[in-house]
Amino acid sequence: MAQKLSSVWLNELTWEDVAEYLKHEDIIILPIGSTEQHGPAGPLGLDTYVAISLAEDVARSAGVLCTPPVWFGDSSHHLGFPGTISLRLETVRALVKDIASSLAKHGFRNILIINGHKSANLPALLSATKELREYEMPEVFFAVIDPMKISRGIAAQTKEAKEHHCGELEISEVWHKYPHLIKADKLTREAPDLHRLFSPFFLDDLMGKGAGDTIDIPWTSQEQREFAPTGSLSDSSRASPQKGQRYHDYMVARIVEFIEWRRQHRGPITRQP
Repeated sequence: MAQKLSSVWLNELTWEDVAEYLKHEDIIILPIGSTEQHGPAGPLGLDTYVAISLAEDVARSAGVLCTPPVWFGDSSHHLGFPGTISLRLETVRALVKDIASSLAKHGFRNILIINGHKSANLPALLSATKELREYEMPEVFFAVIDPMKISRGIAAQTKEAKEHHCGELEISEVWHKYPHLIKADKLTREAPDLHRLFSPFFLDDLMGKGAGDTIDIPWTSQEQREFAPTGSLSDSSRASPQKGQRYHDYMVARIVEFIEWRRQHRGPITRQP
């Protein structure tokens, strides 16, 4: 069983370790994030650290494995800031499909993707997994897990400001898990008026209680550099490790709960009771 292995990370095991794991379990977690600017306080890899920390803690609790993290995502809107590395949507799709194909070839039948790059990677991830199930590997169960959606039961009660890019919650989570990566003296109250910029239909709080009626509006990296010169789209001034722990632990518990549900319902979806 995975609990007996020396690590939950595939890259730290031998092929024989993985073969032994597959005798008992076929669930694996794929963490994906981004390498992009996260304002004055957050590291470029913040989204990937979110995915890593969730994947690792879930894997340890549930006794499953994780693939090595994917450090790049769809970050074109942040290319106005040095250090940002962006993949085209079709590149993210192809990367995920190739990883999934390799895993499925060896017997992994439940692939759970944890997306630390909340919202932005979803078009690529959802279209890739939908196509894989329909046209290439209908025998594999996929799930795409995003903090923007799995934290709805805790986010609004924890945060004190609107949550968007470089927000209080994501800064707090990484501060809790990787305190050396957050520049606490650089937390900011800066938050552009997104409703003024993009209309009242724009979703200016990704973790709010009620989103209301919204319309998706993309913007360019040049525009972002102009309306958010520090890179921050959210007030992070009230971020804290304590908030991060509460937020993080809630999501870990919910994902573990989902894995336990899947263990009880492993057959094809059409055969579920």
